[in-house]
Amino acid sequence: MRRSDQRRAAVFALYEREVRREDGGPALDDAKPFTRELVAGVEEHRPALDDEIARLSRGWDLERIAALEKSILRVALYELHHRDDVPAEVAIDEAVGIAKRYCGSDAPGFVNGILGAAARAEPG
Repeated sequence: MRRSDQRRAAVFALYEREVRREDGGPALDDAKPFTRELVAGVEEHRPALDDEIARLSRGWDLERIAALEKSILRVALYELHHRDDVPAEVAIDEAVGIAKRYCGSDAPGFVNGILGAAARAEPG
């Protein structure tokens, strides 16, 4: 299974957890290691990721952002800040691609804007 597919699986596992307001669930029962690592990493850093999303999404309250878009942003921000094996461009491109495929027409630009601002703020 490609990393793109595993990344998408992580987004949907996190989305399912948020919608159902649960910590576990069958979404990870047969998940590949990269998917599990992404979900665990997002859960470990979720408060900081959510703070960053809220800070960078000027004019948007975190609760107003759709659950799927938040899940996409959380995975990509986790990769940007905590995964040295994922280039920033890949994390952003993959997130925008998921938003294009599964979200509304405004979501890809919103996701790209948040992640672009986060990447520009990264030291290095």
